[in-house]
Amino acid sequence: MATLEVVVQYALPRRGLPSAATLHRAARAAWRGTGRADVALRVVDADEGLELNRGFRGRDYATNVLSFPAPDLPPMAAGEPRYLGDIVLCAPVLAREAAEQGKSLRAHYSHMVVHGLLHLQGMDHQESGEAEAMEAVERSILAGLGYPDPYQTGSPARDPSAPATGTVPNA
Repeated sequence: MATLEVVVQYALPRRGLPSAATLHRAARAAWRGTGRADVALRVVDADEGLELNRGFRGRDYATNVLSFPAPDLPPMAAGEPRYLGDIVLCAPVLAREAAEQGKSLRAHYSHMVVHGLLHLQGMDHQESGEAEAMEAVERSILAGLGYPDPYQTGSPARDPSAPATGTVPNA
């Protein structure tokens, strides 16, 4: 049976942030694997978001979501879950983007969790065809969760280094 265990860490006060249950639901909806797997979601402040983006991507600003795939390791034992990696969500960036794009905070967080988990499963958006395929999967998953198309906004806040295809910034 395919199952995904999700650990949510809040590195800042949780007041006003989507619940761990909301983040779990989005992650599990995006899980396309077989067998058992684990993923960690960490919600951070702007300082930690900046430090991580600078350290791992060489970009001097906090971004909305970062995905850190786990290294390929041999299975620990038969039936043990595979560790997928970590997804970091930057709370102030997500709050600003949600407001600028006219989205609910819960919908935007859910989108970024789905986006990050798709990255951990090997999807990318560096090339136009990849971006279109990834966005289609995101739309489908989010529609299944009852959220509107995340790419149908007036003028989305964009990472200046993101491709011009309407994709969200990420590593």
